[in-house]
Amino acid sequence: MFYKKNKLPEDGEAVICTVKKILPHAVFVDLDEYGKEAMIHISEVAPGRIRNIRDYVKEGKKVICKVLSLNKEKGYIDLSLRRVNQAQKIAKNNQYKQEQKSEKILEDVAKSLKTDLKTIYEKAGDKIIEKYDSLMNCFNEIVNNNLDLKTLNIDGKVAEKLTELVREKIKPPEVTITGILKLESDASDGIDVIKKALSHVKKNNVKITYLSAPNYRILIKAKDYKTAESLMKNISLNVIDTIKKFKGRAELIRS
Repeated sequence: MFYKKNKLPEDGEAVICTVKKILPHAVFVDLDEYGKEAMIHISEVAPGRIRNIRDYVKEGKKVICKVLSLNKEKGYIDLSLRRVNQAQKIAKNNQYKQEQKSEKILEDVAKSLKTDLKTIYEKAGDKIIEKYDSLMNCFNEIVNNNLDLKTLNIDGKVAEKLTELVREKIKPPEVTITGILKLESDASDGIDVIKKALSHVKKNNVKITYLSAPNYRILIKAKDYKTAESLMKNISLNVIDTIKKFKGRAELIRS
C-alpha cells in the first residue's frame, strides 16, 4: 500500500508484515501499514522447540502477527506469530484487502483527474484517515449514510469524483430472508381478495412469487437482518389482516 500510518501500532493489535531478514534466533519484518521495522523472537514464531526457523518463515513472504510490546521512545516493536489464531488472521487479512481495494479507488480518482496518488492523499485520503482511521470506514459511510465528503474540507472536484467511484464500486451490504404466505379464501371473488391483499406490497426490495395454491413465496432484501425481519413482519401482518377481513385464512410460514 502507498499510504503508511504516521504512528505506532497498539499493544495487542494484529498487523500485516513482510519478512525482511531471518537470523538464527529472530526474524525481522516490515510492518506494511506503518512503514516500521519489528522483530519476532524465535520463541514467538511457533509453539514448541524450533530446530530451523526457516521451516516457518521465508524472506519476502507476508505474515500476520500480534504486537507484544512497544518501546515508543526507541521505536522498538516486538511481535508474536504464534499467538495469532485463525479467526484473527482471516479478519486482519480481509481488513487489509478492503483497504487495498479502497486505495485502488483513490488511484482511479487520480487517473480520472489527471494527477497522482500522492496528490489525492494530500487532498482527500489523509483527511479521511484522520477522521475515520481507514479509507473503507469512510467509504461505507458514503454508501450507507450518504456522507458528504465536503464536510471534511475535501476539494469539490475530488469529493465529487471520489463519491461517484465509491458508489459505483462499493455496494451496500445486503441480506435476504424468505417465507411462505399461505393465503386462502372461500369467497366467490377469492382470487380478487388475494390479489388485493398482495397489491399493497409494492417495494423494490420485496418480491412475491406464486408457487401453487394456496402458497406464495415472499423474498425480502435489506441491509441487515433486523431491518429485513421488521419488514417481513409488517408486510405479512398487513396481508394476513386483509385476507381475514374478507373471511379468509392466512398465515406466514418462515423458510
